[in-house]
Order: sequence, then structure tokens, then C-alpha cells
Amino acid sequence: MPSHSLPGSVRPVSLQLHPPVQQSQRQLAQAALSVSLTRAQSAASFVSRLARIRGIKPMEYQAVKDCIQNMGDTVDQLSSSMKELGAMGAGQDFDWRVSNVQTWVSAALTNENTCMDGFRGAAMDGNVKVAIRRRVLDCAQVTSNALALVNRFASRHKASDTLD
Repeated sequence: MPSHSLPGSVRPVSLQLHPPVQQSQRQLAQAALSVSLTRAQSAASFVSRLARIRGIKPMEYQAVKDCIQNMGDTVDQLSSSMKELGAMGAGQDFDWRVSNVQTWVSAALTNENTCMDGFRGAAMDGNVKVAIRRRVLDCAQVTSNALALVNRFASRHKASDTLD
């Protein structure tokens, strides 16, 4: 099977869908959140390990410490989002719950971007920045996809008034 690459840094993300997931907007959103949470946990662990590297510049060390906090918050927000989406049922609380999920996933995406903001500037151009950037941007891509699927689930639910 030939390998196809997309332009730029865009890479396809495989959710390895099973037939029931393809039929349910909520299950698709949950699968995307699960992928995002896994990537965030992995990125958070990686960034934490970088804080223990010897010879890291003081400015890089501070940016890494800030990023650890940002990625920890991301993990918490995505975990809360998964629980909230899983607890949704038909009824009056749907709008409240889906709003919570949308807010938390959006905040997680903001935290991922804030992590990278700490590495701006010429003084921060180095191996630490490159390593963190690769992992955090990958996480941000799947988090953005998850938010889009949560938004699609919410809008389709409102249009059809069902919880598929």
C-alpha cells in the first residue's frame, strides 16, 4: 500500500472506527476525545521528563515548567469532557452538559497553544523547543478535531433533538 503524505504538517489521524461508532455522533466525539486525552497524557509526560534534563537554559526551564502546568490542565479538562459527554442523557441538562464539554475542550486547546507561546523568541530556538513543539502540536491537532466533532454532535442533536 503506497504511503501518501499531505502538504505541510498536516497528518491524517486514525481513530480506528468500529461500525457502531460510525453510526453515532456522540460515540465519534467520545472516540476523538479519547485520542486527544491519550495524546495529551503522552505530551504531558514527555514535557515533565524534559524538566529533568541537565544543561537546560534557565529560560527554557521556566517555559518547560509552565508547559507542564498547561498540559496538566489540558489532561484534566479533556478527562472532565469525556466524563461529561459519557454522562449525557436526553433531557433538560443536555445544553448545559454539551456547553461544559465545548468550554473544556476549547480551554484544553488554548492551554496547548499557551504552552508553545512560552517558547517564542530567538533565545528559545533549540532542541527542547523542537521536541516539545512536535508533541504539543500533534496534541493540538487532535484536540481541534475532537472539538469539531463535539460541535457537530451538539448541532446535530439540536437539529434532530435526539441523542444518537
